[in-house]
Amino acid sequence: MHPEPREEIRVASFRDLDATTLYALLKLRVDVFVVEQKCPYPELDGRDDEPGTRHVWLARGDEILAYLRILDEGGTERIGRVVTAAAARAGGYASRLMAHALEVIGNRPSTLAAQAHLTGFYRRFGYAEAGPGYVEDGIPHVPMRRS
Repeated sequence: MHPEPREEIRVASFRDLDATTLYALLKLRVDVFVVEQKCPYPELDGRDDEPGTRHVWLARGDEILAYLRILDEGGTERIGRVVTAAAARAGGYASRLMAHALEVIGNRPSTLAAQAHLTGFYRRFGYAEAGPGYVEDGIPHVPMRRS
């Protein structure tokens, strides 16, 4: 009997992602942001392969449980595309990834665009509202910043 694979957080630049992993990460993002949230928008926005972008995900074996990316915006880091697989929700995976992302970012300031119903989640990590709310692709968002 084989032991169940353990969960592990992985971080990689675009060029360090193998094709199978990249496909799984992008499929999770499209499954949730485009299909589940019924939001046709350019999910592949041209930023995944920027030199300063870090892809952070939580995997159990080959299964991707949760994902986020960190963009380098010249002195400020931007966390985005925070997503958890439907079958893995309520497992605390997004919280684990956010905590790890903040370790990667260190003491640099960071921003994010929170879906409005998730502002309380991000406040737990030291983010505060940094401007008026807005609607993007039909979904209310709130800009947030952590100094």
